[in-house]
Amino acid sequence: MAPGRVFLVVLLALAVSFNVSLAKTKICDKGWECKGVYCCNQTISQIFTVDNFEELFSKRNSPVAHAVGFWDYYSFINAAAQFEGIGFGTTGGQLMQQKELAAFFGHVAAETSCGYSVAVGGPYAWGLCYKEEMSPDQLYCDQNYLFPCSPGASYHGRGALPLYWNYNYGQIGEALKLDLLNYPDLLSNNATIGFQTAIWRWMNPIKPKQPSAHDVLVGNWKPTKNDTASFRFPGFGMTINVLNGGLECGQGDIEAMSNRVSHYLHFLDLMGVGRELAGDHLDCGEQVALNPVSNSATSR
Repeated sequence: MAPGRVFLVVLLALAVSFNVSLAKTKICDKGWECKGVYCCNQTISQIFTVDNFEELFSKRNSPVAHAVGFWDYYSFINAAAQFEGIGFGTTGGQLMQQKELAAFFGHVAAETSCGYSVAVGGPYAWGLCYKEEMSPDQLYCDQNYLFPCSPGASYHGRGALPLYWNYNYGQIGEALKLDLLNYPDLLSNNATIGFQTAIWRWMNPIKPKQPSAHDVLVGNWKPTKNDTASFRFPGFGMTINVLNGGLECGQGDIEAMSNRVSHYLHFLDLMGVGRELAGDHLDCGEQVALNPVSNSATSR
């Protein structure tokens, strides 16, 4: 066989081999996956299993909990699927993905816990004990022309990251195509919706030109000169500032803030990441509040 023909046969064989290999390789078809042929990011359900969820929230169905049987893993996964494509739990490699879930759930647990220092299982095992605020002292109805209160409706805290005020119910309901303004109890009657609103809050800034908690945690946010002068730096502490800084930041080592940090560190340990990889700037005790207390309701 002529040398040129041999070369052609070899080339064809290599092409067939490459195509067979390519056929066996998963083709990326999600925006948050790596570009090209090979995928590097996993879905949330691949890195965070039902066993992980049960370990993080082991006491949520205890007889003394207030939301027995309400919160579950599959409701979270169904809610998260709506946001995976824009980066929730799918940004960066596996380590960053796990850190974001630990941070998100750290906030969720701190806000919905009924644990205490000597509680059975420890103080950090009682997240998702609540699905709504118990015995609210007001309706949280503000005169708002864009999102007027529905007659008789109460906009007290509901959901995995409790949502307050009619304008927040209206805005987030509009974004999720849910009529939360007229039917606020959807948040406390449907666990998937309770998680959806929490993830929406995590993924979106409170005000224009401010970062989201997601962007702060995964490294998408770069502080301005004003931020650094206000001691605001990337890290878990800044996620506290984004979500509830008006009430918890710039006040030193207060219990509410420290409780969030402790949940985050504990969850990193449970997820096998380890608190030694938690990163810098874990608290916001010295940070100037992003949204001062006079406007803190907007962050709820």
